[in-house]
Amino acid sequence: MSDTVERIKQQISDNTVLLYMKGSPKLPQCGFSSQASQAVMACGERFAYVDILQNPDIRAELPKYANWPTFPQLWVGGELVGGCDIIVEMYQKGELKPLIADALKDGSEEG
Repeated sequence: MSDTVERIKQQISDNTVLLYMKGSPKLPQCGFSSQASQAVMACGERFAYVDILQNPDIRAELPKYANWPTFPQLWVGGELVGGCDIIVEMYQKGELKPLIADALKDGSEEG
């Protein structure tokens, strides 16, 4: 297994809520990444992100690892939630916020 895949697995296990995107939430580099990060930010919880433009190895490997061809990709609690359309749709239906909140609650070491 490649070092890149190991790094991806580590990132996913280290971060309960992780968005792989083009650019950063403050400076997204594509419309889909912008919409996805805005939806996640609107849930009001902290989340990690990886800028795949700065990490071409991850950009190349993650679609194979995730079996999901496009970016952005949102991972919550170690599971792939999906891409922009799914993220935005879940947000609009009110499903994204509780999903993220519950994952963070389960993943927290406290209490």
